[in-house]
Amino acid sequence: MAHKAPLVVPALKQHTATVIVAHGLGDSGAGWVFLAENWRRRSKFEEVSFVFPNAPNIPITLNMGMRMPGWYDIKSLSTLDDREEDEKGILDSQKYFHSLIDQEVAKGVPAHRIVIGGFSQGGAMSLLAGLTYKSQLGGIFGLSCYLLLQKKIKDMLPDNNPNQQTPIFMGHGDADQVVAHKWGKMSADELEKHGYKVDFRTYKNLVHSADPDEIDHLESYLNQQIPPHGDPKLETPL
Repeated sequence: MAHKAPLVVPALKQHTATVIVAHGLGDSGAGWVFLAENWRRRSKFEEVSFVFPNAPNIPITLNMGMRMPGWYDIKSLSTLDDREEDEKGILDSQKYFHSLIDQEVAKGVPAHRIVIGGFSQGGAMSLLAGLTYKSQLGGIFGLSCYLLLQKKIKDMLPDNNPNQQTPIFMGHGDADQVVAHKWGKMSADELEKHGYKVDFRTYKNLVHSADPDEIDHLESYLNQQIPPHGDPKLETPL
């Protein structure tokens, strides 16, 4: 799959951490740059480089085969359990997400200072890619999303399961008309059942979108997971 280069908002000071934010179906990396712009205006995360990847244009079965930016094909939006998943597309995107993390590590950013997350399809991919990455990450978050390949992910984890202790943040609106709130909650419950630490937040009357309170909670999560240089937690993996 061909990917346009990610949009990057570089760190303003010494680059000590990276946040990768993946967009949802039909969107682009530019659709989420407002996060970095918001935090830059308020002098937040000045040591963080923000990476906004772009999904390739692929046919989406649910949308009558129309081509649009997508991390994997979607055949149905019926139920989480009965949905036929595009395993090949998911695994291709998993490799791509892992390569983005690898590129940051190659720049000298330790894995425990890298956070991966996203919205909808991008959040679903971030959960999968984050949990299956070979080293412990700084954080994993998913907004309005669900856990992919639930019956297979256990066999996809690295031998030492390095992200077992990585805190996960999930947010979901209870009026989501695209990805049902219950899918997000079921996914969080499934992760907790397997020993992961999940902070799942519900946002009242929120449809398939982001909420100002949710963004504030995400900001607090990032402050906790990738504190500024000089904070004692900087030197110690989670």
